[in-house]
Amino acid sequence: MTRTVVARRAAVLGKPIAHSLSPVIHTAGYAAAGLAGWSYTRIECAAAELPALVAGLGPEWAGLSVTMPGKEAALAVADAASPVAVAVGAANTLVRRPDGSWYADNTDVGGMVEVLTGAGVVPGAALTVLGAGGTARAALAAAARLACSSVTVVARRPEAVDELRPVADALDLTLTGAVWPDPARLAADVVVSTVPKGVADPLAAVVTWRPGGVYFDALYDPWPTPLAASARAAGLRVVSGLDLLLAQAVGQFEQFTGVAAPVEAMREALVAARRATSLADG
Repeated sequence: MTRTVVARRAAVLGKPIAHSLSPVIHTAGYAAAGLAGWSYTRIECAAAELPALVAGLGPEWAGLSVTMPGKEAALAVADAASPVAVAVGAANTLVRRPDGSWYADNTDVGGMVEVLTGAGVVPGAALTVLGAGGTARAALAAAARLACSSVTVVARRPEAVDELRPVADALDLTLTGAVWPDPARLAADVVVSTVPKGVADPLAAVVTWRPGGVYFDALYDPWPTPLAASARAAGLRVVSGLDLLLAQAVGQFEQFTGVAAPVEAMREALVAARRATSLADG
């Protein structure tokens, strides 16, 4: 049965945003769930522009996905927030509540937990994070939920590790910092790379992986990255940012619509769009 919902809107905000595949995922979900009248678009929006944009949205808006550089601004603009968004200090999700107020959440965290659990990560694992930016914050929260035995952050700037310590304290995590590059730190049960394209590539030639480990790379373009290819060749279970993109979108979809997400339809649309993009680039 088709659910008729009149003029309900959602969008992904960020800058740049033209590359985002979020509209593909959400739109496929609306179609599969029979949500007529729902639309999902991209909006170019810098962090400084976000408060005014949100304030000007009409009642037809159900929710917003927020990507870089607006995640901290999204948390600040919300009337209330989930404990995990507060602990991480960033939100990737704004949900319009019935009274018109905005609720902030961070579905990156739940998405990362789902991806890592699906790859076989179990409680007590030792986890290393490459990088200390926004995605690293989500990785720390995921490590807390996964009951990791130790968490090490390898960063290019020592002060960046210090900036993460309040997040670790809020999550009741003991955080160890290491200065980049430190390939020995990649011999962990779980390695999560959150650094920009190209930064971790030189490590592929010097890393010694832990047998049976898991490697998660927040990137998905290009794929595989040299480090992901090295991990796969060493027999590790490898997951990508594409897996996280889907998992965090599922959480957003369900909060925006109140409907169970048709995950397989969303996955198929994402894979097809990524394949088409790869063919066009090639």
